[in-house]
Amino acid sequence: MSETTTYRASDPRLSAATKAATLIEALPWMQRFAGETIVIKYGGNAMIDDDLRRAFAQDVVFLRHVGVNPVVVHGGGPQINAMLETLGVESVFRGGYRVTTEETMDVVRMVLTGQVGRELIGLINSHGPYAVGLSGEDAALLRAARQRAEVDGEEIDLGLVGEVTGVNPQGVEDLLAAGRIPVISTVAPEFDQQGRPTGQVLNVNADIAAAAVASALGAAKLIMLTDVEGLYADWPDRDSLISSISASELRAMLPELASGMIPKMTAALHAVDAGVSRAAVVDGREPHSMLLEIVTAEGVGTEVHPDRGAAAGETAGGGV
Repeated sequence: MSETTTYRASDPRLSAATKAATLIEALPWMQRFAGETIVIKYGGNAMIDDDLRRAFAQDVVFLRHVGVNPVVVHGGGPQINAMLETLGVESVFRGGYRVTTEETMDVVRMVLTGQVGRELIGLINSHGPYAVGLSGEDAALLRAARQRAEVDGEEIDLGLVGEVTGVNPQGVEDLLAAGRIPVISTVAPEFDQQGRPTGQVLNVNADIAAAAVASALGAAKLIMLTDVEGLYADWPDRDSLISSISASELRAMLPELASGMIPKMTAALHAVDAGVSRAAVVDGREPHSMLLEIVTAEGVGTEVHPDRGAAAGETAGGGV
């Protein structure tokens, strides 16, 4: 840089130049994702810290204004735990999944659709009339069946926990066509093996649901917010963070992961196996991490890509 364009650290032009450089770096990613759908799983600390919640809402609205179609799928673990504690009901987890009784299911349904979803919709709509709430029950969006899990070689009963067996994306597509931002809470009606509704509602893991929605919508990318920086090759060695991993490499690692990471990385794997170009797990404790994953070349967190490898011109981060 020549003497005439060198700025002192205190010069406000330095900040302006940095901002301009960031916008220029973001341009190809904005062009790449314009008109595309990106599904974002909203969860973890980003849901309970006020500053992070506001930053997330800003990011979602920003994506919408640069021509991306964001779809938000949310859980509500911290809020569900808090409500269960208030009611004197113990929270039980096995294999990384919440064991859900009839009593717990009533709380899950109330918190997800009546509290978490409404709060997020309000934050987004403080920037304009964009967000519309849905649950997996609305317009037959999700179909689910009882899920079983295996812990230490033993099959366990998770109660009213469901795995997604079908997605009807029409309602979401209608909202996107109208310029809205769908915000989806993850409870779903149960269907039996003959495809008939049982009348029961199931608690569906938000990571797995987000992957299913992303696949059904033909999303260009799935992003899942969590409370760690990403996937580590040798936890707790923080220097072993994996920035990019293939589906086959992840599949081999999956049985050895900590139980809390299994649903997230399983969801990422399912999404990529089902045709989603990229799935990323990013640290929701950092403001704007979701946006950085999309619009910067380096990206953040861990990105899962198909086994065929990156095609010419593809990189990590924005995942062109």
